[in-house]
Amino acid sequence: MMKKYMVFIYFIITMLLLGQNNEFNKYQKTHFSVGAQLGMLNGVGGQIFINTSNFAEDFPFSVKLGIGISYSDAGDPLAARKIFINNNTNGIPEQSGSSWDFSLDFLYRNRLLGLKRNYLYAGPRYVQFTGNFNFIGGNEDFDVTSDQWGVGLGIENYFKILPVLDLVINLGYDYYIESTLYGHDTSYNPDGQDLNPREDYNFNDADKAINQPNHQIKLLIGMSYNLK
Repeated sequence: MMKKYMVFIYFIITMLLLGQNNEFNKYQKTHFSVGAQLGMLNGVGGQIFINTSNFAEDFPFSVKLGIGISYSDAGDPLAARKIFINNNTNGIPEQSGSSWDFSLDFLYRNRLLGLKRNYLYAGPRYVQFTGNFNFIGGNEDFDVTSDQWGVGLGIENYFKILPVLDLVINLGYDYYIESTLYGHDTSYNPDGQDLNPREDYNFNDADKAINQPNHQIKLLIGMSYNLK
């Protein structure tokens, strides 16, 4: 799955670079920048991104593609075990959560708060969540996963440090749609079409036990390097 998204992003970047040879770019140059940010992103993590602007005549937005990874609390180990595996209680529980985040944002420059390089942005999101639950001495080690689509919006500010280097501060909000939770040989779906559910558990029970992304306040700080 990861390779498919990397190929897709590479294809978009290649097409934009090739577009430098068309008639439009004889009088107007596309601008590119790359960067990295750290902070809160579906947990504690970071993001790398590429930003392009001025690539289409009269198009008022910049476009940013981002890939991030973050680490968070996976949920309640004992509840997860009952809902996805069995009612055993032996073993010492450990849990960890991680998310791969893919974003596409359209940025619109404005003068909010008097800042010279302030951008409002919005765009679609896709996140792959994995929560691992390991019961040491209990012979249980399993993952609960989900794939979710969402939407995000926010404010991003660029402050020049060097002619080619900017400080970037990003404040945003992401919302993700509830999606099927998979664990072991069981899955719980928001529409009730569950597979091998344990006892009388349903999606609401699984969703309470597992911390898949839902509402996320995003606060990131990083650097952006101007390529051209």
